[in-house]
Amino acid sequence: MFVLNGEIHDGTTAVFDPSDRGLTLGDGLFETILVVAGRPFMLDQHLDRLAAAAAELRLPVAREALAGAVARLAAAAGGGDHALRLSVTRGPGARGLRIPADARPSVLATIAPWRPSMAFTSVTLARVGIRRNETSPLSRMKTLAYLDNVLALEEAAAGGADDALVLNTAGRVAATSMANLFVLRGSDLMTPPVADGVLPGTLRALFLTRAGEAGLVAREASLGPDDLFTADAVLATNSLRLVMEVAAIDGRALPRRAEAAVAALRGLVRGAIAAACGRDPFAAGATAG
Repeated sequence: MFVLNGEIHDGTTAVFDPSDRGLTLGDGLFETILVVAGRPFMLDQHLDRLAAAAAELRLPVAREALAGAVARLAAAAGGGDHALRLSVTRGPGARGLRIPADARPSVLATIAPWRPSMAFTSVTLARVGIRRNETSPLSRMKTLAYLDNVLALEEAAAGGADDALVLNTAGRVAATSMANLFVLRGSDLMTPPVADGVLPGTLRALFLTRAGEAGLVAREASLGPDDLFTADAVLATNSLRLVMEVAAIDGRALPRRAEAAVAALRGLVRGAIAAACGRDPFAAGATAG
């Protein structure tokens, strides 16, 4: 089941113009949104980020069309817990790179099952050769041109790790292939700034604004790889796997000395989901619906 340009479809087959720049050039954006009990979590933040990126890329898509696609697909799915992907392409265009003046974007929403067991896990990381280009606007957007992340993950997996530790061109910590990174040291919760080639993640924003509720002081700070090994804990966050504790980097185990703080941050996320969606999917006896 999916929604394409306002129309809902069963199955998995869509009709797309072969000249769509999303297909030919990766010219588009996407968001991945957690849906719990049929309600999207942090939807406004996802739409704000997509709309801001679209404006910077001169991609003329109406926020109402984005919100409508999410609402229609979530309703058609009949409640439950899902991973919803919202994609926008610039639409068909002539050959060449110049942005067309008469762009007709396509909006596509797809949905897949999500289970609580996917979240709050631990992960291992490996440094990879691919670097994040912090000078590019694309480093702070979720674009359809995602092969750097795909190849970084493949390189890390080939070395036996769960995910990649991606540095920027200056050698500073940027992210993993799919998550923001945080360092816990005492009561300080630090994450690399957007200027270091970082996607402004939705959970990242939640922690920066509400970490005080977990007894922590959150701030942005540039980090080197060595900072990860001297931390009390290293966390990776994204919208579906939520808060993952990093167990090892390059095969070297991390101390993991901040169990109470990690539990408090995970509790903060659980509370935010329950407040927004009406149910904590991690609570004992919780059922999808």
